[in-house]
Amino acid sequence: MSEIDNIIQEVSPYYKKKKEPSAEHQLIYNSSSSTLEPIYFWILDFMNNMFRGKVEKIIDNFASSPGSGHFSELQGKVSQMQQESSRVLGTVNNILKGVMNLIYDLKEFKIRLSHYDEANSKDKTKAEAGFLALKQMWMDKVDIQRGQGSINAMTAGNLNFVTLRDAFLSVKSIEDVDKIDLNERVRRILKPRVQEFLEWKKRSEQELRKRYEIEGIYLKSQVNALKLNARWAKPYLKAAQQLAQKTELGTRPELVNIFNTILLELTIMGKSPVDVEQAVIDKDLPGDFKKMKLREYNSIVLVDFNFRGIPSKAGQHYVFGGRAEVTFKAYSLNDDELALLKDKLGESDLDDSLKLVEGMTDDSLKELKLDIDEFMGDEEAEEEKPPENINPFSALFSFTKKSKNEKPEKDEEADKIKILKEKGIKSESYAEKYLRNFAEAQAINNCYTVFDIYKKAHGMASLPYMEEAETETPRSETEKLFGLGKT
Repeated sequence: MSEIDNIIQEVSPYYKKKKEPSAEHQLIYNSSSSTLEPIYFWILDFMNNMFRGKVEKIIDNFASSPGSGHFSELQGKVSQMQQESSRVLGTVNNILKGVMNLIYDLKEFKIRLSHYDEANSKDKTKAEAGFLALKQMWMDKVDIQRGQGSINAMTAGNLNFVTLRDAFLSVKSIEDVDKIDLNERVRRILKPRVQEFLEWKKRSEQELRKRYEIEGIYLKSQVNALKLNARWAKPYLKAAQQLAQKTELGTRPELVNIFNTILLELTIMGKSPVDVEQAVIDKDLPGDFKKMKLREYNSIVLVDFNFRGIPSKAGQHYVFGGRAEVTFKAYSLNDDELALLKDKLGESDLDDSLKLVEGMTDDSLKELKLDIDEFMGDEEAEEEKPPENINPFSALFSFTKKSKNEKPEKDEEADKIKILKEKGIKSESYAEKYLRNFAEAQAINNCYTVFDIYKKAHGMASLPYMEEAETETPRSETEKLFGLGKT
């Protein structure tokens, strides 16, 4: 029993009880000159026509013997992909640090600019508070560089300028210096300091606002660079994971370390949903089925390719001749079972690697989103604003538009899988059991069709008709009890 069979039995209560596929057929090739590609692509093209393009590759594994030339060449490619992904991830990490530093600087600039805004306010109370804050800032960062000649040092020292600091904080212009009661020594020191402060206030505000704007633009470019490098890292990680060998195959006896051997595992799945309305029209299902709210059931055909070959180099690439086992299997699964099946197949190291990149970018940006939106919000809003719709009739059909707060389909699928894992797949009603039987009968027919047509197309011996037992529609336990559902 293959890996995919075990997973289906795990997610489907029906096949957990049945313990085998609904139908199974097998072909075996054993030729050092015959390769897997013609077999695979013939079956793939035929199934694409049968299932109208609803064919997926769900398993793609391989393993080479360590002593083969194919193994060493492949490992070189894997190392190159890993080095490239590590380099790009290092760049992502550095950019992220830069983004965090930019946000910190912009916050500092915003606090300082708030003092200028308050000082320019028409509200006298706010204007006075802002002016005093700027004076304090000037004394602490500019005037303090004079050392013993600074206002703070002269006020606290032994030079008897005890009124200098209070006088500086109380005046708003050079003219105000002459209006207050001060001795001439204090006035001569205060006037140039007030003039210097007013000039500093004007120029520092201009420079600060200019730098705040420039760093805001730079923040936007760094965020975009972070997302871009994250996208660049994903193909390298994906390629490195896809080129990695499956360790479980290395324990198989066919793979001898010193031999020149390769093992391949491929599985493709064709899916055909049951069209209830058409089945009712064709009188294959009772008419009441159209009124019922039922889960969607699918006829599934799985084709497993197990290949043991000898790699031989042809130009820049390898060709593989050897033994190929092709197994055709029929299943019937509802949407809940299919969702769990795909979730199980998606649990791989590749997903973990891609989640690592998302954790470094998407999750990190999500934590910093409030800060980033604060400095980029207006520009982002303009970019995301949809173009104006001039169609006068569009308002009539506005109910068809998705709500802004509506979750994307991916999130809905994730929520559905989470609920299925917690609560399990609910039991089937009588109608759903009947629908599964119908889907199972279609799957058996489709599976045999692919197997039989392939044999006929390649001149192999095949049956001119299907046996009665194979065409009989499977019956549920309820139908057997009442003697219903026979074909």
